[in-house]
Amino acid sequence: MRILVVEDEPTLAAQLVEGIQSVGYVVDVAHNGVDGHFMGETEPYDAIVLDIGLPQMDGITVLKKWRTAGRTLPVLILTARDTWREKVAGIDAGADDYLTKPFHMEELLARLRALIRRAGGHASTELVCGPLTLDTRTSRVSVDGTALTLTSHEYRVLAYLMHHPGEIVSRAELTEHIYAQDFDRDSNTVEVFIARLRKKLPPGLIETVRGLGYRLNKAQ
Repeated sequence: MRILVVEDEPTLAAQLVEGIQSVGYVVDVAHNGVDGHFMGETEPYDAIVLDIGLPQMDGITVLKKWRTAGRTLPVLILTARDTWREKVAGIDAGADDYLTKPFHMEELLARLRALIRRAGGHASTELVCGPLTLDTRTSRVSVDGTALTLTSHEYRVLAYLMHHPGEIVSRAELTEHIYAQDFDRDSNTVEVFIARLRKKLPPGLIETVRGLGYRLNKAQ
């Protein structure tokens, strides 16, 4: 899953990137509203962490522009001022949730997980597909209760498929969601990760849809 952080304060931005990456997400960062707006409008993020008090273009304006353009991805806003007016303005602009600074990283991660789950129609913190279970809180994957050992890229591919069970996901889409913006992407490597996952998962769980991509088989 790929997250955009839009935060102008360098230390906090670095802490957010480190914290979000620590639970298996890929993170891009923008340090002003103009860059953040452009990245959020042109890249396929699974969620965005957006500061309200940004230089060049404030967070409320950025968010309104995204929503006006039809961008429906989950957005968690950050505010430095604990005022109800600012929270209301953010929610009215289209925010899905908010946190007031200072905050605990664990709470931000929990709220991010919840936003991503709800966007995919999942109510539980555990994603289940047949014998396969992925715990979004711990990033642990198991088959019939037996834990699997996955590399970071294998986990990212599987997590994205688990958030979209039964859907056809193209190689290009997987590539866009498992690599950061500045990474040298190669969609061919997705085939390698899929092949590795198939060796660790029950047969037929990941289905190849010829010419289109892959699908996590919910009927397994």
